Amino acid sequence: LPVKVEDVASHKMHSERYSVGEQAAETINRVRSAGGRILAVGTTSVRTLEGVWAKHGQVKADAGETDIFIYPPFEFKAIDGMLTNFHLPKSTLLMMVSAFGGRDFILEAYRQAVEQRYRFYSYGDCMLIL
Repeated sequence: LPVKVEDVASHKMHSERYSVGEQAAETINRVRSAGGRILAVGTTSVRTLEGVWAKHGQVKADAGETDIFIYPPFEFKAIDGMLTNFHLPKSTLLMMVSAFGGRDFILEAYRQAVEQRYRFYSYGDCMLIL
């Protein structure tokens, strides 16, 4: 949803249901402990992993709902990269990718995407942010 408040911290974030299986949690923790990188595919995956980390201090098998609102200057703990599509202006999802990639970098990527006529929204082009 678009953010319509002056203070983004007062925006009411919707919740999403999630489930992290035991095997996924073990794989993520094994890769991370070996120095590997965790790439989340989609913003729901980012919210899930960061929400679980905020709840447990690590990635654990868990299920429930998260209403985590990720915006600058959020410190990511669970992921090292994300693959996501281009999001609407003033949206919480644009704030999330800005928190990860940096506002100026993301706005430049969006400028180039518009210039190159990339498609936005759910069935549009995507970007890999590392």
